[in-house]
Amino acid sequence: MGEVVAVRPKNIVVRARRSGGPAGRRAGASSWLSGGVANAAGLAAGYALDALLGDPRRGHPVAGFGTLAGALERRIYQPRRSAGVAYTALAVGVPVVLAGAAAAATRDRPLARAVLVAAGTWTVLGGRTLRREAETMGRALRRDDLPAARRRLGHLCGRDPSALDEAELARATVESVAENTSDAVVAPLVWGAVAGLPGLLGYRAANTLDAMVGHRSDRYARFGTAAARLDDLLNLLPSRLTGLLTVAAAPLVRGDRSRAWHVWRRDRDDHPSPNAGQCEAAMAGALGVRLGGRNVYFGRSEVRPFLGDGPRPEARHISRAARLSGTVGLAALGVTVAYAASSRPRRACVRWIATRLRPAR
Repeated sequence: MGEVVAVRPKNIVVRARRSGGPAGRRAGASSWLSGGVANAAGLAAGYALDALLGDPRRGHPVAGFGTLAGALERRIYQPRRSAGVAYTALAVGVPVVLAGAAAAATRDRPLARAVLVAAGTWTVLGGRTLRREAETMGRALRRDDLPAARRRLGHLCGRDPSALDEAELARATVESVAENTSDAVVAPLVWGAVAGLPGLLGYRAANTLDAMVGHRSDRYARFGTAAARLDDLLNLLPSRLTGLLTVAAAPLVRGDRSRAWHVWRRDRDDHPSPNAGQCEAAMAGALGVRLGGRNVYFGRSEVRPFLGDGPRPEARHISRAARLSGTVGLAALGVTVAYAASSRPRRACVRWIATRLRPAR
């Protein structure tokens, strides 16, 4: 009897140590689901919502954030970089903290986590709206309705359209589609895959601030520096992924992949932006057009280097750019969903192996 009593507890301890127990298995499965598959499912569902519904006509959360950020700017604005750093930290930090709290609250509730990520993804994506605006511009140009096209350009970029002809309106549209494929689609997906809900909302907050205060002007020359630099940093990886996916997808819009690759490699660093050139050079090569030139904004003008070797864009190139943007978005969704679903389980697997290799005390 003494031997049996001595053996059974030992066997029970060994089995419990190997299995981790039912509670341990449930906790591990819940962590795996909420951290990986739930985020991936939320990204896919949010992308589908954007593709089907687009941006809400009224009460868009990003517009609400912009209103609050504008009110904050009026309270703390000073023409100093330190004030801009404080402004950016507050305006980006608050959404990240709130999203982090929501993510923590749903750590063990994968369905709730997936719903939150889906809602956040739908909120920050703008792929359908981008393509719709481009197609609207293309239709106006095909009808030779320059006044309508000029009125519509403000939905895509901040250039002064009053003196632009068809070619310049088409160029502005193609360049906007190229850059915003990264800003409004690829980059949110990348940061959602990397950091879940905080990544989604944090990226959109930073990108919105850059649009508000990051441009060159007397008022924001110093105050907007922090927002502009943060946006540049967050877009380093997504813009390059956008360029690569644009090159890969070129044949789907009757483009030449080798030419797109050549133009992208040659011209991507000529643009003054560290990120916009990645997207625009790839788009120019894929469509076989030449982008760049003199851009006139309200109160200032900039001369951009030429990207690509072809003719100036025309209305027919806009629809091809919109289709290419949609293809790149789908490809980016596949990449980011795969990463979100696999990266955390890989780390969990490494931890599981490490605990099994650790000597028993």
